[in-house]
Parts: sequence; C-alpha cells; structure tokens
Amino acid sequence: MLFRLRTVLLLGATLLFGATVFAQDDIPVRTLPNEIFRDVKKDPKDTIKWSWKRGGLFNLNLAQGSLSNWAAGGDNFSLALTTYVNYFMLYQRGRHTWDNNLDFNFGFVKTSSLGSRKNDDRLDFLSKYGYSIDTSRKLFISGLFNFRTQFFDGYNYDGGTGVRTSSLLSPAYVLLSLGLDYKPVKEFSIFVSPITSRFVIVTSSSIAGKGLYGVDTGKHIATEFGAFASLNYGKEIMKNVVYKGRMDLFSNYVHKPLNIDLYMTNMLTFKINKFLSATYELDAIYDDDVRLFGPGKQSAALQLKSMIGIGLSRPLTTIKRLPDQWY
Repeated sequence: MLFRLRTVLLLGATLLFGATVFAQDDIPVRTLPNEIFRDVKKDPKDTIKWSWKRGGLFNLNLAQGSLSNWAAGGDNFSLALTTYVNYFMLYQRGRHTWDNNLDFNFGFVKTSSLGSRKNDDRLDFLSKYGYSIDTSRKLFISGLFNFRTQFFDGYNYDGGTGVRTSSLLSPAYVLLSLGLDYKPVKEFSIFVSPITSRFVIVTSSSIAGKGLYGVDTGKHIATEFGAFASLNYGKEIMKNVVYKGRMDLFSNYVHKPLNIDLYMTNMLTFKINKFLSATYELDAIYDDDVRLFGPGKQSAALQLKSMIGIGLSRPLTTIKRLPDQWY
C-alpha cells in the first residue's frame, strides 16, 4: 500500500514539474451558417471577445536500421514508426467554459527476428463543461466525460507466443463525473469529484472469456462508482521546449477504495526548426483490476511506457467559422 501511495505522489510531482501550451487560434464570436467552411483572420479593429479557440499538434517519428555481416549480432532489419495527433476545441464566454481534447497515439515496430507488432495504441477523448461560481472565474461546477480505448489488436508475448489481450473497444473506458474544477492559471487545472461512474467495456467475446480488466468472465461490461480527480498542466518551460501532462486518479468506493487507479501521460517536445522536433513521452498506468503480471498472472503492477523520437512535427491550425447556434 505504501508503495502505491509513494508511486502516485512521485508521479504527481513529475506531472507538476513539466510545462507546455499548444498553439491556439482565435475564432470570431458571430458569423453566418453558410460561411462555416471559410478560413478567417481576426480584424485588428474588432473589439468583440472571441469565444472559440482550437488547434493541435501532429508528430511523426520514423527510425530504420539494417545489418549485414555484423559481428556483434542483431536484427538484419528493423523499422519503428510512432505517431501522435492532438486536437482541441476550447470555448469560453461569460461564466461558461467547454474544453474538448482528442489524443491519438500509435506505434509500430518490425524486426527480422520478432516480426511486426504495435508498441503504442491509444485513443483518448475528454470533454469538460463548467459554470463559474466565483467572481474571479477560477472555480467552476463542472461535468466531465472521458472515453478511452485502442484501435488494433494487442498481444502479450510470453515465451515468444502472442496471446491476444486487447482489441477495438476491448477494453474501453467510459467515465462520467460531476464535481468542482479549479483553474488558478490558464496552464493548470484541478478537477475533483466525489460522484463518478466508470464503465469498463469488453466487446470481444474471446477476450471477455478470459475475465480481464475487472470484467467478470463471460461478461462485457463492469460498472464502478467512486471518486475521481484529474490534473492537467501545459506550458512552454523554456524557448522551444513545451510540456503537456495529465494525471487521473480513481477510487472505487465498493471494491478496495485505497487501491487507487492511476492514468498518467507526459510529453516533452523540443522544437528543432519549423518542421522537425524531438519528443519524449512517459506514460504510467496502475489499475488494480488489470492482473497480467506475476505468477499465474494474478498480480497488478505499475505499467510504464517511455519513448524518444525525432521527426516531423507540425501544428494543426486550420480554423473555420462556426454557425450562430454554437454561441
């Protein structure tokens, strides 16, 4: 128990250490519905505060290696591809805020000795609506929706044989939460909720038959009720170095509430020039219901993923006008 608590505190400190804000683009408040597909720029003489901001980031890293008569040994051929796509839409007007964020990660590795397999696969959508309850507009009553899954089949390679352990919507996590959201500065927010429902979904019958991810054997969904907290931080920590981090904590009131589930992502981006950048990603997951480790696969453990890459990096800054009914 102390190990888990120390781990959560250590990872939390790591999250608060980083910093990055993705480039954001302003959007005018009023427009015509038939102009929804027109790119626009803000008139410097326009003093109306814009409500919508949106943007994102695209990263693509590729590494390839080959050996011929190499005395030290190794794979004759290796290829690694990793990609990251982020897109956000943010709304703020008066006491109302609405934050929407979509992350997609995918990694692929091919070697002459191990064949082809993925090493990263995540789809994560988060939407949070808030209504300010103080004059400083820093404290909000908020509702949060989060959906997380992967696209492709995943295998556990134990002893060289691949056993399928995940697939599209197997598992998938759906979280609904009502609580307070505190935004002391634009780069940082803390969402805390004592009222949260989490649904763990396993649509694949073959995976459901293994009783993984806390879903009873042969069942396709598990419902959990508990407390939830989410910390988000992003800022440019120095010139051309930006950080984005998120940490989610969930405690199940009904089943082992002190065994707190952890989901954490960290990403550092080092801009080299207009097109190239270096990235470092560190993800951590602890789910007490995911028992794929230890003797007989009966133990939960802290899952860590670390990736370094150099490649193409471009902001996603296409801006369209939005129809009147959005405001």
